[in-house]
Amino acid sequence: MSVPATGRASAGSGESAWHAAWLPPAAFRELGSRGVLVHGDGPLVDTVLDEVSRACARYGGRLWHGPPWPVDADLVLALREAGPVPNAAAEAARLGATPAVNGTGDGSLGDEGYLLTRASGVTVVLADAPAGLLYGMFHVVRLGAAAFDDDLPARRHRPALDRRMLDHWDNVAVHPVSGQVERGYAGGSVFWRDGAARREPARLRDYGRLLAACGVNAICVNNVNVHDTEALLLTDRLGDVAEIAEVLRPYGIRVHLSVTFAAPVLLGGLPTADPLDERVRAWWAAVTRRVYRRIPDFGGYLVKADSEGRPGPFAYGRDHADGANLLAEALAPHGGVVRWRAFVYDHHQDWRDRSTDRARAAHDHFAPLDGRFADNVILQVKFGPIDFQPREPVSPVLAAMPATRLAVEVQATQEYTGQQRHVCYLAPWWSEVLRFRPRGATGGTIADVAAGPAGTGGGLVAVSNVGDDPFWTGHPLAQANLYAFGRLAWDPQMDPGAILDEWIDLTWLPVSTGDPETVRRTMHAVMDDSWRTYERYTAPLGVGFMVRPGHHYGPDVDGYEYTPWGTYHFADRDGVGVDRTRATGTGFTGQYPPPWSEVYESRERCPDELLLFFHHVPYRHVLHSGRTVIQHIYDTHFAGVEEVAAMRERWRLLAGAIDPAVHDRVAERLDEQFRSAVEWRDQINTYFFRKSGIPDAHGRRIH
Repeated sequence: MSVPATGRASAGSGESAWHAAWLPPAAFRELGSRGVLVHGDGPLVDTVLDEVSRACARYGGRLWHGPPWPVDADLVLALREAGPVPNAAAEAARLGATPAVNGTGDGSLGDEGYLLTRASGVTVVLADAPAGLLYGMFHVVRLGAAAFDDDLPARRHRPALDRRMLDHWDNVAVHPVSGQVERGYAGGSVFWRDGAARREPARLRDYGRLLAACGVNAICVNNVNVHDTEALLLTDRLGDVAEIAEVLRPYGIRVHLSVTFAAPVLLGGLPTADPLDERVRAWWAAVTRRVYRRIPDFGGYLVKADSEGRPGPFAYGRDHADGANLLAEALAPHGGVVRWRAFVYDHHQDWRDRSTDRARAAHDHFAPLDGRFADNVILQVKFGPIDFQPREPVSPVLAAMPATRLAVEVQATQEYTGQQRHVCYLAPWWSEVLRFRPRGATGGTIADVAAGPAGTGGGLVAVSNVGDDPFWTGHPLAQANLYAFGRLAWDPQMDPGAILDEWIDLTWLPVSTGDPETVRRTMHAVMDDSWRTYERYTAPLGVGFMVRPGHHYGPDVDGYEYTPWGTYHFADRDGVGVDRTRATGTGFTGQYPPPWSEVYESRERCPDELLLFFHHVPYRHVLHSGRTVIQHIYDTHFAGVEEVAAMRERWRLLAGAIDPAVHDRVAERLDEQFRSAVEWRDQINTYFFRKSGIPDAHGRRIH
């Protein structure tokens, strides 16, 4: 397969073999064809200058950097504190930037915010800090020609969430089970290869560009399951991490590191990792000082402890607050944070014991510890109580710990949503989660929890879907999930459809040879409802899993049903679903505050899409839709396959309109998605027909 040569080998060196994603050179045409003034100095301002300089060189524009004489520019990118701007319109905008703009605050734009306005025929971006200027420049790229319309409204832009982070589950050494990237579906790691650092700064720099352009400002470079080789990144191999930080720093990306709780024993030669042991505290303090000497803007540590076999404080009779606070103490003098994952549960459950419930585990472990974590501890909570399923309720932990900084974790890598072999645009799902109000209509949203009071929250985190594949994410359309994550982390109120428009307009329209409206319309037709299509042909009504154990791709209805992992559906001849009620089940519904504790407790009030998550019901139970549970299963699985077939046909309309390499890759993946959807349909429908003995009301073939 040929690969479009649209990436950058290095600044000024032309084209390369990886896809440019949402930053093809043509996306900079409107900016690069004009006169641009950059006013101010600093490392990230140098990045802005580099971006603008290359765009102007390509498209014939002109660049000035803080000249001492007045400049008649079309675009001004200026730091407000750099003094008078040598452009009359921009200087008037600088002097007039007051709290009246957007009616917000005291006029401050913050470390990452910017003001975008149009004044006297000049487009002006004003920022208080270099990061804001960088984000403002990328906003101009997103707008294209619209950035130079005279009716462009003045608006202040600031991120709703200060922390917008990607977690890479990349291994330095190839792991015998999880490979180079655990749950990676886009090739190898962009950081590591076969036990060593890749040292490909050109591609890594382009990765930083892509992340900054969609709003991501932090990254963790290794797997939360820290194995022996990866543990050395904290000490002997810290130089490798420093090199990555050096490449990403010009795009405002702060590097974090996953560490093992057992590091004092494994790396330091101590007999214990007890968080209350003075020797352990001294070891962490010393090693953290060395980290910051090498990487002054280091973000902090990410820890998975006492979960799925990883070491943690339980071994010493301590709790998670003791463990997290140990690392927080070491990081605090340097301004770092410890991100402590709340993904903690018993993975040795007895499937015969229906009183045990994996969904309860995070709340049971962490809610009693609210208020005990240090200020620089961020508890990182999966958005749902199980494990990144296509449909599950929002985790009750996110409403249960008001005195703790919480981050919301989603999964961009499509472990349970088609593994980047299926089109599954996840922004609508994430948007539902972020807009959910756990205390009812008058309470705050999950986005408010992530933001925290006065911006002190833990932000939004995604498990990365990027690898060394030429298209970054394996499936070219899966790039949209990474882009959408960054945009939703910047503004959780954004409409997923509008985000998709941005991504299409940046990624495909500048390089398309077809009619722009046809390209845009076809992309939307394929992607808009793709998450719900995936949900229709996989596990029904929120019951989850039903996947093949281990690799989690394809259907296996009973694959986990008699295992110790705690992911059950309890289907029998009479019904299906998990009873999590307080009245007769595991009591999980009681972990929610009103009104949801009562809504989920009731079969009659529980939303259809979550019914089997909360209730064990007969197959003839009638849903709000008017269909029985069994008929819903049949209908949705037949419909899902039909929808994938339609997606495949729509995609064929773009042949010749976009790069053949892109079209072929997507067409190949859609063929596999159709094959897999048929497999899901036939296995799920046959399983439940044989369990229930109830035929399809429409007489369709069920094997």
